[in-house]
Amino acid sequence: MKKALLFSIAVILTLTARAQMLNVLTKDGVTYKFPAAQTGDMLFCADDTLNIMNKKLAASDIASMTVDDSEMADNSISVAYDGAQAKITVAGNIAQYVTPKVNGAHVNIAQGSDLEQEITYTLSGASDDGEFYMSGSYKATVELNGLTLTNTTPVTSGAAVHIQNGKRINIKVGTGTVNTLVDAAAGSQKGCLYVKGHAEFKQKGTLNITGNVKHGIKTGEYISVKNATINVLSAVGDGISCGQYFLMESGEVNISNSGDDGIQCEIDESKTLATDDEHSDEDTGSFYLEGGKINITCGAIAGKGLKGDGKLVANGTPTINITTTGNGEWDTEDLETSSASCISMGDSIVVDGGTFTLTSTGSGGAGMKCDSVFVMTGGDITVKTTGGLYYNNGTTENLNYSGDTDRIDSKYYSSPKGIKAGTKTAVGNSYSYAGGVVIEGGKINISTAGCNAEGLESKNTLVINGGEITVKAYDDAVNAAQDLTVNGGRVFAYSLNNDGLDSNGNTYVNGGLVYAISKSSPEVALDANTEEGKALYVRGGTIIAIGGLERGASLSQSCWQASSFTKGAWYGLYNNGTLEVAFQVPSGNSQMGTPMVLSTSGTPTLFTVSNISGTEIFAGQAYVDATATKSTTGVTLSTYNSNSQGGPGGSGGRW
Repeated sequence: MKKALLFSIAVILTLTARAQMLNVLTKDGVTYKFPAAQTGDMLFCADDTLNIMNKKLAASDIASMTVDDSEMADNSISVAYDGAQAKITVAGNIAQYVTPKVNGAHVNIAQGSDLEQEITYTLSGASDDGEFYMSGSYKATVELNGLTLTNTTPVTSGAAVHIQNGKRINIKVGTGTVNTLVDAAAGSQKGCLYVKGHAEFKQKGTLNITGNVKHGIKTGEYISVKNATINVLSAVGDGISCGQYFLMESGEVNISNSGDDGIQCEIDESKTLATDDEHSDEDTGSFYLEGGKINITCGAIAGKGLKGDGKLVANGTPTINITTTGNGEWDTEDLETSSASCISMGDSIVVDGGTFTLTSTGSGGAGMKCDSVFVMTGGDITVKTTGGLYYNNGTTENLNYSGDTDRIDSKYYSSPKGIKAGTKTAVGNSYSYAGGVVIEGGKINISTAGCNAEGLESKNTLVINGGEITVKAYDDAVNAAQDLTVNGGRVFAYSLNNDGLDSNGNTYVNGGLVYAISKSSPEVALDANTEEGKALYVRGGTIIAIGGLERGASLSQSCWQASSFTKGAWYGLYNNGTLEVAFQVPSGNSQMGTPMVLSTSGTPTLFTVSNISGTEIFAGQAYVDATATKSTTGVTLSTYNSNSQGGPGGSGGRW
């Protein structure tokens, strides 16, 4: 054997002038490609090993040595799967730093601790029983180039692709390629595609994932997506689970059939949650949505579409479509109910751009909730919940509870919600409040159903300075546990069974346009906690209140009351002769209270109108920025005195 190798080397040395590559094939199917011009002296050691460019190969392991004019980029390794086998090709300049092993189509490559250059691993071909496992301590790139890989009988890991490397891993989903990964059902892996470090998905290819044991994609650190399309077709656990943060720059992520959450971002309990909005401080537990699309359908019991320990920050042009269908459940660890939510954050939600379409159909389901502040300055959010109130005391479950919850401990039920922010915590005989809602701009459209289903809810203060907010809710349309303030914007708040705008503190209307509709007495269109010495203050803006104002409201400007109206009719409110808003009086709820109250800073007149056109803020209910043709019939307005109502909550009259 030694003679044959010496002869081969002698021949090779005479050919280097016209040959480019020395190919050394080992018996286990690994080919090392050494540039002939760089090989220098190739020496046999006393232990019968051949040393080529500092890579020692046992003579007994070498199957062949050939010379050709092929090329291979430095710092690269290719793995080509072909049924029950895989072929590995290693660039000669890094051969000394890696130890590849092949068992059929199960590939294991270990990077040496002395490696100080990034390797690109290109994976291609197909196998219905193979895997790719790489370990090391230096950053790397893994390029998926038309790979179809199913791990059936695990050798090193049950994952289809397992990167046991705590550094940055570029995962290039080759442009124009379709790649499919399926992990082993018999394994104990954390994900079909697992990266111990942080994964950056890039290029314009498609990656399909099936997670048969736990998560579809799992990383120990952050994930970023740029250009790639990732489809998690199913997962026993989360579709995607990561640490530190999740960044969506562009591309598309589609998740369906997850047994737990769609995408979860959590921080290890041993780490301190950072608060950096620019994600330069990695341990934020946050979602940063800057572009691209995320489409999630989550049917898990109490499952969340996006769930994070930190913030959700949306700007740019992301498109987020999430549907949850799971009902609530009794949490045996926390001893309270838990329910599904399209978005659930442990800190705040900040929306400055993007389009959100959130639908929750399960019992107790919510659109969007956070434990701190919900802030919106731009973008478009649509939320629809259709599930009932979820009740469970640990022994009895009711998916559509309709009884009085005032005397039930809140841990036993989960109410459907459109958007909820903040926390209200019992402290002795009182409460502490945190977080809240601040809306500066953008559009919000909320529809809720089910007992206790409020639309826009703050567990602390709620401030509206701008934007267009449309809520149609079973319970309070807009609710604040503390003060509620409207300084600007347009608010359409329609409650089918309670107040339009309601606060447990003071309610202030200082500007903007408010069209509020309530059920009959004792509910009102605009409410405040007068039982605790609070009040409704009207200091500016325009109010259309069907169901009246809280008795004893403080009016610092002239207000008027409509003498008559017709259900289903369209009216135009003119201020000093200029059309301010066109709106329709509801016709579908016979329990609506009276009167209709108008509050403007000018001299208002009210006409029935026709030829309506403009920007719809709720189907069949109201228009803003409208144009309309005056009808011949005007509605007489008389001076309104808030103390003239028959009692708290208005007169209780019916249409």
